[in-house]
Amino acid sequence: MTEEKIAQIEDWENSDAFTMRERLALRFAEMLALDHKSLDDHFFGKLAANFSDAEILELGMMIGQYIGFGRLLRALDFERPEYSVESAT
Repeated sequence: MTEEKIAQIEDWENSDAFTMRERLALRFAEMLALDHKSLDDHFFGKLAANFSDAEILELGMMIGQYIGFGRLLRALDFERPEYSVESAT
């Protein structure tokens, strides 16, 4: 992922930096994380028109894995240590 895309990730819906497939993958991730019950045949039809069955499965598995990691880290109250240039040298 380019730095341009990373900088625009929070506003991915309005950014021209992402392809249609990337937008669908981001929508899939957002729906799985925030409202998985809203995933319906219509949305899966959009996915199927742009991704193979294997790609949809892989996307779903990876998204689920990251959601799970995030929830585990929050449950264990892990915090990301602050990063500084001085500590990296």
